Amino acid sequence: MRNAMKTILICVLAGLLSLAGGVTALADGDYLPQAPGSVVLGEEPLVVDVSNAGQGYVMARYSGAAAKAVVQLTGPDAVTYKYFLPPSEDFIPLPLTAGSGTYAVDGYENVEGSTYATLFKQSLDAALENELLPYLYPNQYVLFSGDSQAVQTAAQTVSGAADDLDAVERIYHFVIENVTYDDEKAATVRAGYLPTVDDTLATGTGICFDYAALTAAMLRSQHIPTRLEIGYSGSIYHSWISVYIPEAGWIDKLIEFSGNDWTRMDPTFASNADSSSAILEYIGDGSNYVVQYLH
Repeated sequence: MRNAMKTILICVLAGLLSLAGGVTALADGDYLPQAPGSVVLGEEPLVVDVSNAGQGYVMARYSGAAAKAVVQLTGPDAVTYKYFLPPSEDFIPLPLTAGSGTYAVDGYENVEGSTYATLFKQSLDAALENELLPYLYPNQYVLFSGDSQAVQTAAQTVSGAADDLDAVERIYHFVIENVTYDDEKAATVRAGYLPTVDDTLATGTGICFDYAALTAAMLRSQHIPTRLEIGYSGSIYHSWISVYIPEAGWIDKLIEFSGNDWTRMDPTFASNADSSSAILEYIGDGSNYVVQYLH
């Protein structure tokens, strides 16, 4: 119980999983983000390629000399997301989690400390082909590729699965049985930390951000739309995972089906609670969770 409650105090990011039929696996190459450059906002050194906004993502790159830049996205839901980009020649995918509508896309470059200079302020009208698409592609928080070990491990884990729900259960249990909570990392992690899913897989340790990102990457790679959630568990900042199925709609948090009941199964809590009845009861109470951000 003590370790599980400590986990609540430190966790930072969330994962939310969604199931849907009729999607194509990563192996077919359909859900690898691209930056063709046909429609671009901003200009060097900070550009946002919005060519594939209809697929539910944009691609951002900062190639300047400052320590970092920020792309700020404010969607039709009026929620603002800030994505910090280090200098790189590579584009980073950012999700359009508010779905179809008009987005304010603002670019800033770090001057020093917490001071930023405005590089551009533009708008984007996005018409998504499917509302689930933002949760199939990799993004800055769930970053993976077809070559990732997490993708290969996911394929092995779900081999022979009867359906999507069976695949979710297999991946969920793989993560909680093979990753243990890293107390030292949790005590020393810095603001702005982003997980590397293959590192989590290789070390078998991580904080809640790592749990969520690895689980989401494995599920997305197996054509299961997955969105990350961040918010509050009670009064504590925390992360969790949920599932959607066409027959039932959104099921809050990652779930395990038992008889005729759905039970919330927060992966970080579950892997550290030793099946504590108090923790499992807490996880099962949806009123304990308040969502702030989706990724």
